[in-house]
Amino acid sequence: MREEEKKRPSQPKNIKNFFKKRWVYPAIYLVSAVLLITGIIWYQSLGTHSAKEKFKNDASISQKGSGNEAIEVNKAVENFRMPVQKPELATIEKKFYDANASVKDQEAALVVYGNTYQPNQGVDITMKNGKTFDVVAAMGGTVTKVQEDAVLGNVIEVEHDKGVTTEYQSVKDIAVKEGDTVKQGQTIAKAGRSELNKAAGTHLHFEIRKDDVAVNPEGYFNKTVSDVKTPEVSSDSSQSKQSQSSEKTSTSQKSH
Repeated sequence: MREEEKKRPSQPKNIKNFFKKRWVYPAIYLVSAVLLITGIIWYQSLGTHSAKEKFKNDASISQKGSGNEAIEVNKAVENFRMPVQKPELATIEKKFYDANASVKDQEAALVVYGNTYQPNQGVDITMKNGKTFDVVAAMGGTVTKVQEDAVLGNVIEVEHDKGVTTEYQSVKDIAVKEGDTVKQGQTIAKAGRSELNKAAGTHLHFEIRKDDVAVNPEGYFNKTVSDVKTPEVSSDSSQSKQSQSSEKTSTSQKSH
């Protein structure tokens, strides 16, 4: 038995001697730290990759299922603004003809052209100094019409969403063409003159339309396209007021 025990290798002593060396424990700690950090990095990269794939899949499903909805969500919502660079210096020389307004306000919103009286379908804007001024886009959109018109003083039409358009009349030095995309506040022309409203002098005639029906621009400044509604008119009161207005304007015309 003793001979066999002598023949056995002295493994415990060798292991003890190995661990007595000064560099062993630091080396073990270093290797363990490297393995631990490597494992953490690998796990995180795996999780990040999975998250990216999930995000891509979700985004793809969202775009396929909702069509243009993803674009609409990211699109900045704009409010209508006065179509001039310095609104504080602007004056609304002639207001929109409101069928529900008083007879006095309706008369003030009539445009005299030749021997006729026409209801103003927008607002006529002038500057206090009476000089020309830059006309800017009241809201971003696509230019759908650029037309020379001596009576209206040239026309620019810009199309927006939900059947809403804006129209700029009595303009000159037009800086856009049909098909152009314009940004809100972009200069598109300069104010000019028109035969339709000579009395206004240098001015801009500005309209907002919903499904080709004119609405009062003053009611939609600082509001969105979604806020624009086709006006509801009481037929009885409208006919009565227009009849009274016509009688007064006819009398006024004869006196002149």
